[in-house]
Amino acid sequence: MSRQKISKAISALIKGEIIVYPTDTIYGLGADIFNEEAVEKIFKIKKRPKDQPISIAVSSIDDLKKIAVLNDAALKIAEKFLPGKITLILKKKEIISDILSSGTDSIGVRIPNNKTALEILKNFGPMTCTSANIHKQPTPTVISEINMLFKQSGIEVYLDEGPLENKPSTIIDLTSGQYKIIRYGDITKEMIRDAINNG
Repeated sequence: MSRQKISKAISALIKGEIIVYPTDTIYGLGADIFNEEAVEKIFKIKKRPKDQPISIAVSSIDDLKKIAVLNDAALKIAEKFLPGKITLILKKKEIISDILSSGTDSIGVRIPNNKTALEILKNFGPMTCTSANIHKQPTPTVISEINMLFKQSGIEVYLDEGPLENKPSTIIDLTSGQYKIIRYGDITKEMIRDAINNG
């Protein structure tokens, strides 16, 4: 991805606009997590119910610690698999808006293993990490289809990296100190158990 396109995406995020960006799983909708109007736009264009929280992408474990609480198990999982295809459900810190977490005390966080996404996150900061689709509908794997889906929604920037595999991340709830797998992906239960026990 060119430096110019990444700069354009960062400028859009700063202005409170929405971008579509590639991750290591699917295309995501990105917005400034600290801009409540931008987050509201995400819910609106996805037609996502307000009681369905939106996950966050960050660039590093240090940034993750600024927005969420990592217990021992969560830290072991993060150090083993991030950046990678796993979303951690963690207790959120007060800095995170209740809009993002749908009024709960937890939030989903991931570090996508994608150069473009990481470049934006390093230079801009945390952004939303929710699939570029209409709620409950499949996520298109190519930008042209995503553009058709959202063409009336005012998305500012589309970052095209060709077809993505469209396999979502593993989601693991670590809020209690134990772990509970919410959704299975490439990272298996056995891999998670091994990381916690031997990390």
